[in-house]
Amino acid sequence: MSPVASYSMAPEVYERRRPVLQPALFPEDHGPKVRTHRDLAPVATGPCGNVPGRPMADCPPPSPLGAAAPRSTASDGTQRRHDGRAQDAPAKLVGIARLAANSPLADTRRSSPERPEYFVLPVRSILNRCDSQRVPFEWTINPYRGCEFACKYCYARYTHEYMELDGGEFERKIFVKKDAGPLLHHDINRKYSYASQASGGTAPEHIAIGTATDPYQPAEREYGVTRACLEELAGREGLSVSLITKSNQIVRDIDLFKKIAERSELSLNITVTTLRPRLARLLEPRAPRPDLRLAAVKQLRDAGLAVGVSACPLIPGITDGEGELEGVAAAAKEAGAQWFFTNVLFLMPSSAKQFLPFVREKFPKLAKQYEQWYANNGYAPEDFRKKISERVGKIRQKYGFTSRPFDEIRTRKVTCAQLSLGLEVGGRAAGQRA
Repeated sequence: MSPVASYSMAPEVYERRRPVLQPALFPEDHGPKVRTHRDLAPVATGPCGNVPGRPMADCPPPSPLGAAAPRSTASDGTQRRHDGRAQDAPAKLVGIARLAANSPLADTRRSSPERPEYFVLPVRSILNRCDSQRVPFEWTINPYRGCEFACKYCYARYTHEYMELDGGEFERKIFVKKDAGPLLHHDINRKYSYASQASGGTAPEHIAIGTATDPYQPAEREYGVTRACLEELAGREGLSVSLITKSNQIVRDIDLFKKIAERSELSLNITVTTLRPRLARLLEPRAPRPDLRLAAVKQLRDAGLAVGVSACPLIPGITDGEGELEGVAAAAKEAGAQWFFTNVLFLMPSSAKQFLPFVREKFPKLAKQYEQWYANNGYAPEDFRKKISERVGKIRQKYGFTSRPFDEIRTRKVTCAQLSLGLEVGGRAAGQRA
């Protein structure tokens, strides 16, 4: 059960004069607290929802051109287009934007004035279909919306635009998905298939955790949404699951990972983009140091878990220096990583809006090159990407890295296609929820 408690407020358009009851998030809370409209996520007017041609909110987009143009809201509440002009007629909030606009503040023990704002998001589903052909998985789980690590290059900033928030708010307004455990239990029973089309029906569909937000960002210490999801997955059998993070906090859940790995396919990925602490702090301001992440790789491998290292993204002119990528790979191998991969920086429009000014300020000599490469295109030139791909191939060969597990999983046959029922207790299978 997710520690983020249920509450009865229906997702209706907020009435400013009506106070909203704050849900009790922690066991020691003793009842609801009255909140006013000032405590709610800011309401922005404008259309939202799953618009044809726009990428899924939790899934990498099919192409950089498929992303919606960023929107913003002026101080007077007027909806603005990407060119700064006011929209002719603001539309009614729908979908996830409507839910976000009605999300109450989540209580937090953190007292730092620099902490982000946390909101309780009443989602209807935790398992999200990913239809992109660019990725090798069918489903995603993102326990939060937004990420406090504030990586300058983060492609997922566009997901905040679905809530009519600017991509710059991605690390400042974090939405905590409530009731993750029960929702995931329902979603797997209703939507998940143990015979994926991608494998020709011989392997289960793959679930990737952490594709648009880090599942072990600081919020996880308080709200435990990721752990609630893992607890549900640990009670299943025959799944295919992977998780990716930049945080050494992942070792907290070794007990659950062992349980999942005993009954399902599980692969874990730790992202290390550079070994240089100062550069890592500049690019990924609030993420744990690279050495702590590599220590987590070793601890997970010592526990007998399948672990690899992601050097994504490789940032041209910044993390691709001679020997630098090779150094990350060598450190990953020493820590016990079984596979290693990277992709060249990809910039959605909302990410470019944040990253290009950062490059102009911190790496002015690279500014012209970045403008030429990324101002009108999300991808680096094809010849550059090809050179990096060849370089990574040589690195894998040198250190004996294997391929990523989901490529192998799709060649295996399903050994189980249902929930492990366990012992029957009172007419209901042990481990099943009502």
